[in-house]
Amino acid sequence: MKRKPYSKMTPSELAIATKRFDDEFVADEARPLTQDEQGQWIRVKAKRGRRKVGEGFQRISVSIELGLLERVTALAKERRISRSQLLAQALQDELARNRNRG
Repeated sequence: MKRKPYSKMTPSELAIATKRFDDEFVADEARPLTQDEQGQWIRVKAKRGRRKVGEGFQRISVSIELGLLERVTALAKERRISRSQLLAQALQDELARNRNRG
């Protein structure tokens, strides 16, 4: 049976559904996690991290003139991509042009 969402409950239904949270020392009723629960806990606690692209990534510090940075940010938002993705695309394009020259 599905539970009714808290947002759809009447005040009396909500009071009944949340009564167990009024008790103190609920830790006394705790039990060890099952294997399934441990797996779920590990997945929840795991940091998402950055998706691996190519050989991974290296964070660098680059100085960019503020006006240019604002234009880059606006273009990235317009294209709905991150600044990092936009800069990576621009660098790849420049490297490809350079490769074609030589």
